[in-house]
Amino acid sequence: MQELTTKIKEWAEERNLHTADPNKQILKLGEEFGELCQARAKNRPELAKDGIGDMYIVLTILAMQLGTSIEECAALAYEEIKDRKGKMVNGVFVKEADLNV
Repeated sequence: MQELTTKIKEWAEERNLHTADPNKQILKLGEEFGELCQARAKNRPELAKDGIGDMYIVLTILAMQLGTSIEECAALAYEEIKDRKGKMVNGVFVKEADLNV
């Protein structure tokens, strides 16, 4: 995965995307998320895979634009959830702190 992420970063740098407006990249992320939702709604697993991949690429570039890395962001998020407890409610994991709300 690290090798692929490096390739994505190099691709972005070659096109100067790493210095572009992050707000535009956030809009691109919304577009890709919409495509993922459409793929799920139409039961198109291959398009869903493509959408997830597109979102990873967009997030990798967004992280670069914000002066961080996708790896650092994922590590921070994992540290936040690694010890989280909760339960599934209607197919959604609800963290323990939100169960009593």
